[in-house]
Parts: sequence; structure tokens; C-alpha cells
Amino acid sequence: MGLVSNPLRSRDQRLPLYQKIDPSTKERYSDDEYESPSSDTESDRTFATLSPCRSRDVSAASPKPGFLFSAKHRSARKAALYPYRLPTKVSRYVFLAVLLTLLLMILSLVRASQVENWKVANGKILTAPPPPPVWEKFTFLKRYYGGLRTLRPFADSEPEYPRAREAEPPAAPRQASDSSQRGGRTERRNVADSKSWHDYPTRSVESGMQQCFLDDANKIRPPPLRYFDGRPLGFPENAAGSYEILKLPEDICFERFGRLGPYGFGYSTRAGGLGTGEHGENEASEAVWESVPRVDYRHVDWADVQRRCFQANAGRFKELPPPTPSPHGFYVSDARSPSGGPGATGQKKINGRAGAVGSGKGAAKTKKLSRTAVVVRCWDEYLFREDDIANIRAMVSELSVASGGRYDVHLLVQVKNDARHPVWADQEAYEKRIRDAIPEEFRGLVTLWTETQMLSLYQGIHDLWSRGPGLPVHGVYRGLSMAMQYFAYQHPEYDYFWQWEMDIRYTGHYYDLLTKLEQWATAQPRKGLWERNSRFYIPAAHGSWEDFSQMSRVQSEMGVVGADSVWKKMPGAADQAPEAVTKKGRPVWGPLRPSDPNDWFEVEDDGVPETKHEADRYQWGVGEEADLISLNPLFDPDGTTWLLRDDITGFNSSNPLPPRRASIITTSRLSRRLLMAMHRTTAYKKQFAFPEMWPSTVALHHGFKAVYAPHPMYVDRRWPVEYMAQTYNGGRDGSSGGSRTSIFGEREHNMHGLSWFYNSGFAPNLYRRWLGLKVNNDGGDEFEQTADRSKSGPGVGNMPGGEGRMCMPPMLLHPVKDVELPIEAPPEEQAADTGLPESDPAA
Repeated sequence: MGLVSNPLRSRDQRLPLYQKIDPSTKERYSDDEYESPSSDTESDRTFATLSPCRSRDVSAASPKPGFLFSAKHRSARKAALYPYRLPTKVSRYVFLAVLLTLLLMILSLVRASQVENWKVANGKILTAPPPPPVWEKFTFLKRYYGGLRTLRPFADSEPEYPRAREAEPPAAPRQASDSSQRGGRTERRNVADSKSWHDYPTRSVESGMQQCFLDDANKIRPPPLRYFDGRPLGFPENAAGSYEILKLPEDICFERFGRLGPYGFGYSTRAGGLGTGEHGENEASEAVWESVPRVDYRHVDWADVQRRCFQANAGRFKELPPPTPSPHGFYVSDARSPSGGPGATGQKKINGRAGAVGSGKGAAKTKKLSRTAVVVRCWDEYLFREDDIANIRAMVSELSVASGGRYDVHLLVQVKNDARHPVWADQEAYEKRIRDAIPEEFRGLVTLWTETQMLSLYQGIHDLWSRGPGLPVHGVYRGLSMAMQYFAYQHPEYDYFWQWEMDIRYTGHYYDLLTKLEQWATAQPRKGLWERNSRFYIPAAHGSWEDFSQMSRVQSEMGVVGADSVWKKMPGAADQAPEAVTKKGRPVWGPLRPSDPNDWFEVEDDGVPETKHEADRYQWGVGEEADLISLNPLFDPDGTTWLLRDDITGFNSSNPLPPRRASIITTSRLSRRLLMAMHRTTAYKKQFAFPEMWPSTVALHHGFKAVYAPHPMYVDRRWPVEYMAQTYNGGRDGSSGGSRTSIFGEREHNMHGLSWFYNSGFAPNLYRRWLGLKVNNDGGDEFEQTADRSKSGPGVGNMPGGEGRMCMPPMLLHPVKDVELPIEAPPEEQAADTGLPESDPAA
């Protein structure tokens, strides 16, 4: 049926019949809110014209009579809740933007969580600032700043610190006892008379020497130092170290004129002085130049002074070895050496043990003295101020001139920019750099060196970059020992070398200090030496030196339970004796070499003990010159928090790091034997370590004699002595190193108040006050001359003053940098200001 068409039906176009939908129904089901109301009518008319057979003609089929009429006009419908729908493209973009935003937020939160976890794990999380260290809560000691008018004999000086029983500090000196009232004015007490250093009974004296002078005519000598008996009332005693065991003078004191006046302090540059110290408090200062007149230093050549002094005393010293040859071929005018060439200089003498140079048949008859070089480290951009000049003059005068040539002072100057100053390419550039950088009187003392020179000498060293790419191993920070090694190689005439720095000051006599340090080090036995070297000696807590040595031996052999002893928390440890839960130490006896024999180098000359440790009766080493004399404890850096503890290279990295020792501050005396071992080990084995660790480590590996000399050190606050001893010797087994509780590293802040430490704040302040300068608005000329009776109570700022110039016993101070003293204008500027010639008396 459905496949055959009906022939009876018309062939006209047939359309389906559509029924008009009720408007209410359309509104309920339609989405077309903007349909035109006339659209149905127009559609009907179109269909009516096109089709003769229309469904609309069948009117009887309509259920309603109004079906054939046109649709009525409907009013506009109300706007829906969302009047506008975004296009599909825009909607997609909005969706993607929201999705990406959410994704970024999620990733940011994940990353923030990771960063926070890393900060927590590495201790980088921001927390509240920690409370100040305990030592900063201690009260300041103020009697360091007492003056000459309160001098008392040493036994009656009533030191403010330390005392056996804590009591009130000594009262400030009453002005009524030291002055008298006349007409409402206060008359100051007279200053006691000073004495010449030549009159001090226990000073070091060089025997059998010929007198040395500053000029060719042998007429000019520097005036002697002047000292005062006793100390200012209440002046504190040293907290660490000892005057007694080193036999240094502790019953006298020096003020600035008696110490620096012989070297130009206190008179004008017109007279050859420094042009400073001419004004202010200067009572009784003229005594410095009573016996010997002021010296005109404008024409002094200190290199020539040292050379002439040695020549006058050459018979007292060992015969000079041949100079180190320069590998520059031959020069036709040079004489041929008897041994067959200029290179045959006897290398065995140069590199041999200190004391072997010049030993011949006549050595048994007359003992010849060894000579020492005092090498002061500097750089070519250093600004020489008046205080620096006075200090170098004092060193040359008191060490070389006063010893008859036994000591020579050198300046080892680094050229920082050798690209701009090609000192190795041109001799004229070498000399010009010295002329431009160094005062005229010291130019003959200078030896230049550069970092690129060290790089060419010591090639092949594996750099660990322990302090970043800006501090290479050949640089001045990490490679300072290289320059000292090569200096010793170039100067075979010296058996010993003091490594010194420009920012060190000593308020006593330099020759007296160095000779007594050397004598004490020579007298030390080898047994227990490394154990004593690793500890601070605090007399108020440790007692005598013998008590301290015994304590050191017991702690090293039996061990000490400390905060860093992990085995003390084992189960049952609380019920056992201390020796049952502590690990016994092994004393250092002879060379302590690396574990890999391939890391050993030239061990034939090592210091091997003659007997076992138990059999020795503290005899080995007595009378033996020390290869290393340090001015700070020689601690074990292993296990400490010191940043440079692992800065050692050239050893087998598959094994644990080799045994090592370190001493903060490179100032020390090194023997030629030690320096040549360091030089050859670095050159041939490519082994090296940080400068504060390398000399003592080489001495440990070869069994050389190393000694820490406990010189007196002062502290600026009232530390409890027992707490100080526990803090400073807080390392393994009661030493200063060997564990994370060591004072070296994160706990170094405890030494900021010492008079001898590389970043001490006390030493520079104390020295400036001693010079009469103001520090933190305290001190100065008015403080020294006038008493302010409105001030009283504890604290440095509450001192009334009026006691005169400060007077301090001999002490080492470090660091002292950039001391700016008030100076007079140069003569040419004065003449320009006054308009008068320099020779005019009215100028």
C-alpha cells in the first residue's frame, strides 16, 4: 500500500497540515523570546498563494471558528532573569581562564609547601630574633680607663676583675685624696715620674752586640721607652694567658707618650715627627726626650739601618748561605761558582732543618745565632696613617736595632691589580708601584707578590671553592700561606719567620715580647704538648700552670662527659662511673699522618720520639726550638661548626679527611724547616689547606714541635671565670675544639669582647681611648683633664674622669684598623694659609 501511489489523488504539491498551537502552550515550551508576532500571518498568506489544496481551506476541521482568522498581536514579554547570553567562543575563553587560574593557584600552593619544608629542614625559616648572647648581659668593666693620677703599686692596685669572691667593684678614687681645694678650684694630683726602659731589671737584653744607629755617622739613636711603676687603681687583671709563666712585665704600665714618643708622636712634622699628639693632656711627657733628643725621621731609610746593623754584628750570626738562584740562564759578567755553576748553592742547606745552616768545623767552638725575619703583611692600596708609621718604626727600632741585627723587619705587600701594574714584566713598574704605595722610609723593606704569581708557582691544586667562586685557593684570603712559603724559599738567610699583620699593636717593647715567647716555647716538653695547645689557660679558674697541665692530661686520657658526648645517654649510663661511659682519648705522640701512605711526603726529617709515651719523663722536646709558635689555641676543627674546617685539598678523597689542627689568626712564628715542608708539599703533592689550618696541620703530620704561647688577654665584661672557662674550653674532652660545642664556629661571638681576636670590638676601642680619642662619646681630652662630678655609678659612661692619660700594661691588641689621629696641616698648607714663608718666626 505504501509503495504504490494513489491515482485518484491530485498531483499538486501536498504539504502536511499544521495546527496552530495555543499561545499559552508556546510560551511554556518555546525558548524564542524575540519571535515576531506577524510571522504566522505572513506564512499563511504564502502558503495560500502557492497551494490550491490547502489545509487551511478545510474550515470544518477546525475545532474553533476563530482558527481561520489572523493571529492577534501579542504584547512584548517581560525580560528574563539573564537578558544576554555570552557567545559560545567567549564562554570557552572564560572557562579556560578560570581553569588556568585554579591550576596556577594549586601549583603555587604546592611550590610554597615545598619551599617551606626546605626552609624548615635547613633552618632558614623566619623566626623571631633570638635573645642576645649571655655574655652581652654582663656588666662592662670601667677601670681600664683610669689615668696616671691614680697609679698604685701593682700589689695594691685592687684589680676590678677577676676576684676570688664577687663583691662590689672598687670605689672610684676620691678626688679629695688626690687633690686639694683652693679658692673653689680643684688642683690635680701630680703625675709620678716615669722611668727609662733601660732601667727595667727583667727586660730582655741581647748580649755581646754592637750598638746600632739610625744614620751613617753613628750618632743618632732612638730614645728609649718610658714606663711607670704600678697600675691605675682598679685596672683589671688578664682573663686568659699569663704574665708570670712568660716572664712578661705586669707590674708596670705605658702611656702613649712613653710608648710612641720616641717614634715621632708628640712633635711636629717640621721637626721630623708625626705631627700629632702635640695638644691635649701631655703632663710629664717631656721626660721622653730628656736624655736623647727628638729624632728627625724624614731622612731615615730603615732598610739601610737594618743592613748596617747586621754588618756591625755579622760575627755573632751563622754564615749566610748563598742566595736562592733565579732561573734566568747566565749573565756574562757573573763569576763562575767553584762548584761548577751559579745553580750549585747547596739545596740541602736551604731546605734542611733550622739550625743546620752554616754548621761547619768551627760551629763546635763558637755557637752562632740564628736570625729571624718579622714579615708584616700588607697590600699596595693600604693607607698608611700616622699610627701605622709609628708602629712600623717601633718594630724596626725595637727588633732590629735593639737586637743588633738578630731580627729583620720586612713588608710583604700584595699587588691587588697586577693587570694594571705589570710588576713581573718590567722592573721599573715594580719599583714605581712601591714608590706610589709605600712611605719613603719603608720602601726598602718591601717585597711584592700577586695572586697570579702564586697561581704560576703552585699549579695543579684542586680548588674546593669552599667560600664561593670569588675566593680562589690562590687568593689572599685562602692562599696567604703560599706567599709566606715562597718568601721563605727566597730568603735562606733566616731560620725563623714571624708572620705579622698591620693591625696588631703591642703596648710594651717588641723585642722583650718576642724573645720571651720564643724562650718559653723552647722550654716546653713534647709530652702532652698538643693537648695543652688545644686549651685556653684561664688562671682564675685553672690555677697554676702545673695544675692546668695536670688537668689537661687527665681530661685527654680519661675523657670528659660533655654536651657533645652522644654515648652519655646510653641506657644505664647514669648509674655508671664517668670513665665507664666516656671514650678515652689518644694523646698525640710523634707524627700523626694521614691514613693513606700515598699522601705522605718527605717523612725522613719527621720528629719521631725516642721513647714511648709512658716512658718519657717530660724530657723530650725541652730545649728544642719550636717549629711553630701560635698566639691562639691549636684546636681540632673536625666536628666543629667552623666554616673552613674541611678546606683541605690534595689528599685521598675516598678516605676520611686527614688529621688537622687550626689556629684562628695567622700571626705566628714558623721555622724554616716547617715552611719548606709546606712549600714542597704544595708544589709537588698539590696539598694545601686554609692558611689558619695549613701550618699546624703540616706540623702535626711531620711531628714538628708546635706550641701555643698563652699571652695575656683581657676581656671587656665581668664574666664569671668558671663560666668563661667552660665556654672557651667547651669542645671535646675539655678542649677548645673537636665537637660542635666548640667556641670556634657558631659560638665565636663569645670572643668579641677579648683583646685578641680577629673581629674583636674591645681591642680597637681600648687602643683609641689609650691614644686620647673619643669612642662612643666617651673619653677624649676633656675627660682626661677635667673631672665631671655629676657622673657616678657603674658603666664606662659614668666615669667622672680627670685622672689623666690612660696607662696600660704590655698587651697585644688585635685588630686595630684605621686609627685617625688629629694631625697638623702640612707645612706647605700652613704657609699658604698664613701667607708667610715657612722660615718666618711669625708663621
